[in-house]
Amino acid sequence: MKKRVLSVASEAVPLLKTGGLADVVGALPGALAGQGWEMRVLMPAYRSLRGGIADWPVLWREADLFGGPGEVRGGRVAGMEVLLLDAPHFFDRAGGPYSGPEGDWPDNPERFAALCWAAAMLAEEGLADGWRPDLVHAHDWQAGLAPAYIAYHGRAVPTVLTIHNIAFQGFAPADRLARLRLPGDQFHSGALEYYGGISALKAGLVTADRITTVSPRYAEELMRPEFGMGLEGVIAERAADVSGILNGVDTAVWSPEAGDAPYSLRSLKGKAAARAALCAEFGLEVPGPLAIVVSRLTDQKGIDLIPPVAADFVAQGGGLLVLGSGDPGLEGAMQALAAAHPGRVAVRIGYDEALSRRMFAGGDAVLVPSRFEPCGLTQMYGLRFGTLPVVSAVGGLADTVISASPVALAAGVATGIVFHPTDAMALGRALGRLCDLHGQPKLWPAMMKAAMRQDLGWEASASAYAALYEGLLR
Repeated sequence: MKKRVLSVASEAVPLLKTGGLADVVGALPGALAGQGWEMRVLMPAYRSLRGGIADWPVLWREADLFGGPGEVRGGRVAGMEVLLLDAPHFFDRAGGPYSGPEGDWPDNPERFAALCWAAAMLAEEGLADGWRPDLVHAHDWQAGLAPAYIAYHGRAVPTVLTIHNIAFQGFAPADRLARLRLPGDQFHSGALEYYGGISALKAGLVTADRITTVSPRYAEELMRPEFGMGLEGVIAERAADVSGILNGVDTAVWSPEAGDAPYSLRSLKGKAAARAALCAEFGLEVPGPLAIVVSRLTDQKGIDLIPPVAADFVAQGGGLLVLGSGDPGLEGAMQALAAAHPGRVAVRIGYDEALSRRMFAGGDAVLVPSRFEPCGLTQMYGLRFGTLPVVSAVGGLADTVISASPVALAAGVATGIVFHPTDAMALGRALGRLCDLHGQPKLWPAMMKAAMRQDLGWEASASAYAALYEGLLR
């Protein structure tokens, strides 16, 4: 009989996605099924999802869920067992999952507290169909109160909290403590209190049985002030219970063999055709390496480091193709680069997944100069496509890319370029190195093949999660 785990999150592919969190939550159930675990995913029934669940059975309900009725309906989506919390007073709204036209929803603390309360009650009471989890796995601050509610109100079921990005912590003022159904005697620095208020993420960190991050290096970084965002002391105190488990990618979806000009580790011929088609699409003529950027355009992603070094990169023969959106100033800076270097730099503001696949297929390198990166999927997509990553030495970027040092090149294991520190000078030198490597006709294909040989699927990660779960149950 399979053991049961309830995964609690604010988003999951294919239901709703705003970032990499959704990819992970959506991939884990299938990956863990082969490890003997039956996982159901609990998330909110946002307005965009409510229309498709009218005929789903109601498996749990509460008349007063933080100010209105709520019920959990169960169904199956793309092979995944899904539980949607239908609480219209919180989730039947226009806009995104976290914000509306005027910014973040002011009742976000209560909205996601409702999700966490439902998770704790499902662990306590089970569902109407008899299903009850043996373990609860919460993701990021939106699910951070689930371990807390289980610890303070519910059945003693083991809990895991995964930090996907510590920059988002779910802060609420102290006067919401009772409204959030949190015990007053736990409002102190060793438990719920956080800089005079409440952090849903901290609540999870102090109450979960185990804490994971989405890469081993990120687990280490979070104990340092420059990465811990004020929670480094809390995580360091729990160091024995913290581990990093690297994310995987869907290797069937992100595959160079699935494009218009397919290629593989056995034959790279289609790569040149994909590059030519991509350059023709954007009117580019690039004699050296074509570097792509597929990213949110923010300082966290290091996008501000690109303009100071772009002219030198172009002068060395390089070209740049950017897809993304974000900070208006950085969007403008990218567009200014395209205007200054016609035929060598092109920009598309927005996001287009089909275009991103064409970019990974046709690009020579992918730039990920992040200041911090919990795991990163972009560099993994680059590895899959033989589009060599140029990355900063942080988090999951450092865990997944083997830099082209003389020793790594001699051993035939180099898969990209890793630079440090995260500043424009280091990025500029890395791009110069990229141009040098690209100009070596025997070395470059060898690096491409080394990149494409990396095992980036979910099997190893699923085994690590399964081992963690088993240890908790024992």
